Amino acid sequence: MRPSLIGKNSAVDGERLVALVGNIVFEVRPPQAISTKDLQDLVNVLGAGADQTPLPPLRTYLPERHLVDGTQRYALGPAAFRAAAAELNRGAFTALTEAVGFSDGAEAMLAQYRSGKEEAVLLLIEYPTPQLAGYHQKHLESRLSEISKPDQTPIERKGSLLLIVLSPSSAAYAESLRNAVNYETQVTWNEPSATATDPPWGTVLEKIFIGTGVFMVAAVVLGIAFGGVRVVTKRLFPGKVFDRPDQMEILQLGLSGKRIDPSDFY
Repeated sequence: MRPSLIGKNSAVDGERLVALVGNIVFEVRPPQAISTKDLQDLVNVLGAGADQTPLPPLRTYLPERHLVDGTQRYALGPAAFRAAAAELNRGAFTALTEAVGFSDGAEAMLAQYRSGKEEAVLLLIEYPTPQLAGYHQKHLESRLSEISKPDQTPIERKGSLLLIVLSPSSAAYAESLRNAVNYETQVTWNEPSATATDPPWGTVLEKIFIGTGVFMVAAVVLGIAFGGVRVVTKRLFPGKVFDRPDQMEILQLGLSGKRIDPSDFY
């Protein structure tokens, strides 16, 4: 089938037209019985009620060169993975199903590549985190050793993506496929930053002396204000505000018969 003009995810041949609109797949037979404008109107009507969640990005990692169009297979679970491997004549690799880790959120993409006498199936497995990819890589390598020689089917990891070339016609062709995968990890640091610089020692000492002086002056001023108010009040209102004799209690040993007068202390 050839790409059609009504949308990106559509294809047509002499017998039918198949298109994907969100989560809806529709087919028209025969495509010659309806005009392109009517087909585009149909796409718009279906798109208004379809789920517009983007398609999985895993399919965009596949290399375009030497791709046998129509062999792309996406798997989100064990059944789809087994069916995809069988359809691409790689039934022996269905033994990897349990080691892929679909229960941990793995997504798999398979596609066949051919260039002259060279032929292979590329398997991409993406995980939510690089840690999960490294964990399942060990399990996959263990299962692959039971199917083929480790040097014939190596596993390469790029971030959270595992790359496996199944039954390549040559090691060189497998290497070229892995190198052509459109996947690169990027780390973006978007937090604002500042350059930390220490001020000169002279400035530091100057600020220390100024701060100490301010505290000393404040202490003297507050001390004078507190003491001055008390002295002035006692001068103007003796025994009425501060040190009132009837409210003062003084412990005495009673060594003499003279009673202590609190005013004698001031």
